Amino acid sequence: MGTDLKRVRAYVEKHPKEVMTSLYHHVTDVDNLRLCFEMLDGNKATGIDGVTKKEYGSNLEENLASLSKRLKDMGYRPKDRRRTYIPKAGSDKGRPLAISSFEDKIVEMAVKRVLVEIYEPMFLECSYGYRDNRSPHQCIDAIGKTIQQKRINHVVEADIRSFFDRLNWAWLEKFLRHRIGDERLLRLIKRMLIAGIMEDGLTHASEEGAPQGSIVSPVLSNVYLHYALDLWFEKRVKPYARGEAHLFRFADDFLCAFQYKDEAESFERNLKDRLEGFNLEVAPEKTRRMEYGPFATENAKRRGERVSTFTFLGLTHYCGRARNGYFKVKRHTSIKKFRTKLRDYTAWIRKVRGEIPTAELMCRAKARIQGHLNYYAITDNFKWCEKYHYWFTRITYKWINRRSQRQSYNWKQFDQMLKSIGWPKVKVKVDLCPFRT
Repeated sequence: MGTDLKRVRAYVEKHPKEVMTSLYHHVTDVDNLRLCFEMLDGNKATGIDGVTKKEYGSNLEENLASLSKRLKDMGYRPKDRRRTYIPKAGSDKGRPLAISSFEDKIVEMAVKRVLVEIYEPMFLECSYGYRDNRSPHQCIDAIGKTIQQKRINHVVEADIRSFFDRLNWAWLEKFLRHRIGDERLLRLIKRMLIAGIMEDGLTHASEEGAPQGSIVSPVLSNVYLHYALDLWFEKRVKPYARGEAHLFRFADDFLCAFQYKDEAESFERNLKDRLEGFNLEVAPEKTRRMEYGPFATENAKRRGERVSTFTFLGLTHYCGRARNGYFKVKRHTSIKKFRTKLRDYTAWIRKVRGEIPTAELMCRAKARIQGHLNYYAITDNFKWCEKYHYWFTRITYKWINRRSQRQSYNWKQFDQMLKSIGWPKVKVKVDLCPFRT
């Protein structure tokens, strides 16, 4: 029977300042490794060795026994990761990902499960990214309710430049040592970080950063920013503010809301020095302070200016009014995201329209638009979701009829096909009304 990680969390909650020295056996336990194997998705991309979950599982017990022995003997060495790229708005090359081999994913999952039990009770309420039972919608909801219900007049939106590439290993080790005293676990994490990246047949080594795509990187990033940003704001910024001061962070994107202008300006100035002390840099093109709140619209009009908006987690937040005339935080899909997603979808359907059967193509298209609506179909964004639905459907109709010289479908036939596959309709899926208590 595998070791019970829930006991780790219970111990952490009971002893919030104690350093834990016996953790590595959770990683090496065969039953826990087997559970990690079962948790992994077998349809994900493979690493440099090309081994799939099915292939690894064909001789599972021997493979796990061998892996456990190598971990116990400290003879385990992660393989180089395979570099790949996924589309990224504003980048021609895309966002770089490092794909681990399947066996390395098992170990990464085992380490992640240990770290989550240790640090999840410690993370602050302001942190929403990469955490169980937390989502972008909850972060957005908290922002709306805070601005709506508190005395908020100024907002600072910020972004850390290339955070995952610049995460400093020495600082990360110091942060981990606040709670982890098991040298073997710390050494294993270090080995994961220093594993090379293979691209175009060449292996590149790095001396800093956490590879995006690694299972363990998200929790390591949260540990890093917990100490570098969250605790600083909670212990050094918020207690000394005369008025309201609130932080909302999702991964390396964060937003701060203040009651007074001078405190927002002071935070903006001090933020740069604070992050530079941890080898991080604020992206100036994505960082700005603005007036935002119940009086922002009237003040902007009096100055002859347009009222400010901010974009966070793919949504543009703007000052609006409820039906009863009171101030309300409203949101709509970011124009940049709107255009990028339609452009990416057009490129995809142009490429695959002649390669896969119509039924499969339409099922994939349905999954894409459903995924968009699951995220963006929120309170006050119905109009923009309808607009996206309109153009997405017409792009699909256009390119499905360009697979040959003869038109495949007219609109009546196409509508019948949409009905038969259950083409999604636009309706609000997430209630983010800031008046809700």
